[in-house]
Amino acid sequence: MSSHHIVREKQEPALLVLGLNNFNDDELGQLLEWSPTVIADAYTAEQLIAYGIKVDYVVGNDELRLQANTRLIAMVNDNVVETALNFLIINGYPAVNIVTDDFYAVQYFKFASQINIVIFYNRKKTYAITSGFTKWKPAGEEISVLTESELQLTGLTKVSVGTYFTTNDGFFSLRFNEDFIFISENLY
Repeated sequence: MSSHHIVREKQEPALLVLGLNNFNDDELGQLLEWSPTVIADAYTAEQLIAYGIKVDYVVGNDELRLQANTRLIAMVNDNVVETALNFLIINGYPAVNIVTDDFYAVQYFKFASQINIVIFYNRKKTYAITSGFTKWKPAGEEISVLTESELQLTGLTKVSVGTYFTTNDGFFSLRFNEDFIFISENLY
């Protein structure tokens, strides 16, 4: 039995690709499965095109030579992340998956309240959460908290600064006073 789904534009997260050095083909294939809007910087766009992946937008300058049906997002302040996220927010995208070789949480703080961001970096999945966040995980899974914050934890044991392990199979939860914090978990 097969199922057929109608995917509306912007229903699935957009995909911002800024580097592929720490990301395998299977993981990329999973993110591309529902045909998201694909945005990349100029260098990564060339790599994606070489893999046969259609790039919808390239963040760069006017001198770029683009493939047919690829549009340019003019870079602001030489900041690809800021330019791409502003573009997505202005155009009504509710979420974005970001694949990158370099991750600096501070780049994403001002956007976390405006768009749902999931960052894939160094074999980890990183995302912003609000206080009261709860998730089921098996015992012994590592959870990293990337933001200095006073935390109230349930179901987690501190191993070192910012690193926790789930204590049992089941739900863990985090409470804190900030609007949001970033956490990460291992992809595999």
